Amino acid sequence: MTGPETIEPLDLRFSEAELAERRDRIQSFVRETVDAAGADRCVLGLSGGIDSTAVAHLAVAELGSDALHGLVMPGAVSSEANMSDAERVAEQLDIEYDVIEIDPFVDLLTEHYPDAEGDQLAVGNARARTRGVLNYLVANHESGVVLGTGNRTEALVGYFTKYGDGAVDCHPIGNLYKMQVRQLARDLGVPEDLVTKTPTAELWADQTDEEELGVDYDTIDAVLAMHVDGGVPAGATADHLGVPDSVVETVRGLYERSEHKRGMPPSP
Repeated sequence: MTGPETIEPLDLRFSEAELAERRDRIQSFVRETVDAAGADRCVLGLSGGIDSTAVAHLAVAELGSDALHGLVMPGAVSSEANMSDAERVAEQLDIEYDVIEIDPFVDLLTEHYPDAEGDQLAVGNARARTRGVLNYLVANHESGVVLGTGNRTEALVGYFTKYGDGAVDCHPIGNLYKMQVRQLARDLGVPEDLVTKTPTAELWADQTDEEELGVDYDTIDAVLAMHVDGGVPAGATADHLGVPDSVVETVRGLYERSEHKRGMPPSP
């Protein structure tokens, strides 16, 4: 890449041939991961959002519905609509699923460490880590692997909980920007209301991803592709995308501050 004139945000969308190739590669990756682990099936946390829904469709398309066990794990801040969507996905794909309330576990944590009660971030991350523990409890019991739902956008800006939703055996859609996940989901036949719904990690009440990040996903995707992945200077990126310099600085800051999440814990 030599300059901002060489890329447009829409370039992130795949052609039909590229989309078919990427879908085949992801599905093969899921099978290879399961086979390499000597596993019998996969376990996946279902949130009702686009990422977990896309991964569920990919896994079933490659391995069949009997090979996927879904977990719907509502908490006090989970919306009824999202949990209903999660169950709808499981039922549409005809996979086994369980609904496990996480509040008793999270309440137990704050009961034993009351100083954290009321700390929105700490308790929110504890919710994500509780879901991770439950994923692995089921996966270990069933000789399964835990499928992650993280995408490239979230990985690069650090929008995931360390040892929570980031604690998985693989990320099938980990190389796709958010807009590419939506494109792939449509190709997989995911209902449009799930493709376009407002993303939320539901770590606390009324939380949305884009409000917390401060930038919408399409803009984040474009900045990451041009500036972080593509090496286009910050000022040129802002000019080309027609956004304030501060937007590029925000995304760059998220990327730099979350570097610790993208690697193994450091040693001296």
